Amino acid sequence: MSAPADRRQAELAALAALAGTELRRATAGIAKVHSSIADGVFGGLRMAFGRRAQPVRMVHDALSVATYTTVGESADLIGRLAAVGAELPRAGAAPSETARGAVALGILNGLIGDQLADDASPLATGMSIRAGGRAVPPTAAALRAAFPSAGGHITVFLHGLMESEYAWEIGGRPTYGARLSADLWTTEVRIRYNSGRHISDNGHALGELLAALVLLWPVPVTDISLIGHSMGGLVIRSACERAVRADMYWARLLRHTVYLGTPHLGAPVAKGVHAATAGLARSSMTAPFGNLLRRRSAGVRDLFHGTLTEQGWLDVDRDMLRQPLPDDAPLQQNVRHLFATASVTRRAGHPLGRLLGDGLVLAESGRGQSRRRTIGLRPSDGIHIGGAHHFTLLNHADVYTWLRSELGPRRALESGTDTIGLNVR
Repeated sequence: MSAPADRRQAELAALAALAGTELRRATAGIAKVHSSIADGVFGGLRMAFGRRAQPVRMVHDALSVATYTTVGESADLIGRLAAVGAELPRAGAAPSETARGAVALGILNGLIGDQLADDASPLATGMSIRAGGRAVPPTAAALRAAFPSAGGHITVFLHGLMESEYAWEIGGRPTYGARLSADLWTTEVRIRYNSGRHISDNGHALGELLAALVLLWPVPVTDISLIGHSMGGLVIRSACERAVRADMYWARLLRHTVYLGTPHLGAPVAKGVHAATAGLARSSMTAPFGNLLRRRSAGVRDLFHGTLTEQGWLDVDRDMLRQPLPDDAPLQQNVRHLFATASVTRRAGHPLGRLLGDGLVLAESGRGQSRRRTIGLRPSDGIHIGGAHHFTLLNHADVYTWLRSELGPRRALESGTDTIGLNVR
């Protein structure tokens, strides 16, 4: 059987098995909630009627245990039948190689991607270059085939949490990368990765992939621009921090980093889920819901403060209500660090806009500057889009106009000569 067919069957079988597992787990969670509620109800009846309530409790417990056991066994049967069906030969691409499948797996990886990676599941997305939905191996032959018009200036795009490389096509318009290729003769390279893994793990993987990319690119690489949306920007910062420490060659070719709606100081949603988890754990009746939220991926947990390095989460109790601030990795020198923020209100300073930001990330986090913390971005290197939401930044006319201006050739103010990618303004 061919490799694409093998990949398709492996992914379908893994999806089937996961469906059965998650259904059984959901059933067990519902059973625990039911049991907690029953404890409260029968506790009240025991206080009112004494031992006369005991036979009723015994009948209830016997029926509920039988019911949930039957449902759980049915879930196992459904999973096994689906797995058998997945093994039947079928034509077509693997789910991960289709647009809809990539979107679904992006969400799945964002939720439990760390668990999938630990289990070596075929559903776990690896850090990979993607062209037409398919992974492009970092080999000279594969890169030549995938990028026949490769140029020396590479623009690398990283999506955000629970996204895939297809996120850049939001609205059906040409991507930033495609337009930059036409206007500035750059080459668009889109990356897909497992957003459920630690940001530091993804940063390490991105650094290694960029090292291979530069070494095996069809033509000599002269300039690299890294552009990330949301979590993708944090992965970029993590990769740069490691590359500078390891003196990786690609870091010397880096000219720009661009952060679009990146939660440098953390995301309110991640903090809200963290607080809800701690609150729900305090009651036996709501503890099962807390346990469900506690399953959130390492990547989601890292968004509490925007943790970039292993030192920021290693030996830290990730369930502790108050999380210590991580050490912020310094921005790489001799590189222009650009950023874009958005707010749901047209005016950035509107009270509602300050409170909600772009719906997922506050403007101060996107700027990397608050009263307590700053990462060193210059206000003059940013742009703000009013009346927009978090995903608007993936494909917006004003953002593109700004990108084209900032990533294009710039005039060195001191020397008066035309240069590309100098850290001047």
